[in-house]
Amino acid sequence: MFARASLIAAGLAIGLGAFMSTPAEAHRRWLLPSMTVFAGDEATASVDAAVSNQLFVFEHHALALDNLTITGPDGQPVQPTIIGSGKYRSTFDVPLKKQGTYRIALTSEGLMGFYELNGQRQRWRGTRGEISKIPAGATNVQINESISRTETFVSLGTPNDTALKPTGRGVEMIPVTHPTDLVAGEQAVMRFLFDGQPAAGLEIEFVEGGTRYRDNDGAQKLTTDAKGEVTLNVEDAGMYYLETTKSVDGQNGQPGRRASYTGVLEFLPS
Repeated sequence: MFARASLIAAGLAIGLGAFMSTPAEAHRRWLLPSMTVFAGDEATASVDAAVSNQLFVFEHHALALDNLTITGPDGQPVQPTIIGSGKYRSTFDVPLKKQGTYRIALTSEGLMGFYELNGQRQRWRGTRGEISKIPAGATNVQINESISRTETFVSLGTPNDTALKPTGRGVEMIPVTHPTDLVAGEQAVMRFLFDGQPAAGLEIEFVEGGTRYRDNDGAQKLTTDAKGEVTLNVEDAGMYYLETTKSVDGQNGQPGRRASYTGVLEFLPS
């Protein structure tokens, strides 16, 4: 029993790179709202969900909406109207019936990996409590935890911060400058957390949409400071994409972890 537990622990401690890197990571996941600032007593935000290489072009595949969560200005969940999914995009409407800011997110968490048994490689997916059920005699055990968050923000009327509170899981962006009060030509500050704590030294990719029409996508490479903050500088109004990933190797028998974050922000004309 001790030998098997030690073998599994050794596998869990292996770095994330070899297992978690897949061709899909070359593509970008995003939620694109029709716009981010609405006026009036009520409104509807229409959102497209897709994975693509070019921003924001429907050319790879649709994002599934199984883990869609929308948090309203009062912190309560909001029920979307699902339009449907095609080959290249999924579409849904968000009813904006209360004044303030809505957080629209696709999230996922899970453990996955593989092991070898009797010379055959077996894929594995489950929970932490199920790791012990990996068959005795399994070798080359590699299990990692993946946490992903893809999100955007919209506001009806005056923005507020209730929906922006962190969950304390994985990588999250907690705006210092409100995410629906962004203006081209004015600095915007965003704070990134990992498991609720400032994520210093995190590498952020920040890209203006419309990459299909540029020879160079013009991606900015930014790094968070000691407070987990980066400053976004934008010259042109439009939709912008940001992405970051943090990986932690497994230790003491605990699975390695990979947490990713992608977001879409709109900068309005000055």
